[in-house]
Amino acid sequence: MNHPWRGIHVATALPFRDDLSVDLDAYAAHVAWLAEHGMDGVTPNGSLGEYQTLTPEERALVVRTAVEAAPAGFGVMPGVAAYGSGEVVRWVEQAASAGAKSVLLLPPNAYRADRATVVAHYREAAKVGVPIVAYNNPYDTKVDLTADLLAELHGEGLIVAVKEFSGDVRRAYEIREAAPELDLLIGTDDVLVELALAGAVGWIAGYPNALPDACGELYRLAVAGDVAAALPLYRDLHSLLRWDSKTEFVQAIKLSMDVAGRRGGPCRPPRLPLTPEQHARVTADTEAALAKGYR
Repeated sequence: MNHPWRGIHVATALPFRDDLSVDLDAYAAHVAWLAEHGMDGVTPNGSLGEYQTLTPEERALVVRTAVEAAPAGFGVMPGVAAYGSGEVVRWVEQAASAGAKSVLLLPPNAYRADRATVVAHYREAAKVGVPIVAYNNPYDTKVDLTADLLAELHGEGLIVAVKEFSGDVRRAYEIREAAPELDLLIGTDDVLVELALAGAVGWIAGYPNALPDACGELYRLAVAGDVAAALPLYRDLHSLLRWDSKTEFVQAIKLSMDVAGRRGGPCRPPRLPLTPEQHARVTADTEAALAKGYR
């Protein structure tokens, strides 16, 4: 509990009804189900939760629902990204008032922000006093939280960890050298084993939405350094885990949930349904995992 951002936090998919309204009852049930299946927490209002398409009222309700559905000791780490730093502060305050113990924050990304702007952005958010996990996703944000920049943010006490989504495993070692006390969290499912072996202490995860037991086992084997046991499972799941770093990751993970018997359902626009070829591929790979007993 002293490090509530560690372990497996599932970046939760958000269930919509057929009319695309938010189904908060289904979301609460999903949070409770993930806790029952050994996850350590959830991250509502991440990209997988389609927060960009939510109204402010919906976004706040999602956080409150997650906290209320979480059993004792189960973490809730809301995404608090926004274009304006003032708006970020309000979302951090909302998360804190709802009972969240940490938050996940992208750098400013309305434009390609420079270093001074990034630092100032995190300074504003840190004033609230909630532990902040930085989120490095240079592909989508066009802002790269390099090892030396992360060291500066951590050295000033602005962040406690980083969700590393660059896919470059070398970053793990660069970060450890530049900021030895900064916690590294796996940010994309398809480099899970590589970053776990490099010293990651957590995983902000996508595919446990559909297959929590198998993903939990894979994570625990990897952080324990049991490569011989982890690799066969990793190979079996990797065709699915790779979707987490593709543009269509939300649709793919929701489809895998549907195939596995967990309602994933539709996405809100502008996300479109998968193409027939993508739909067939995700369905086949999910069915293959289920046929091998992975749940």
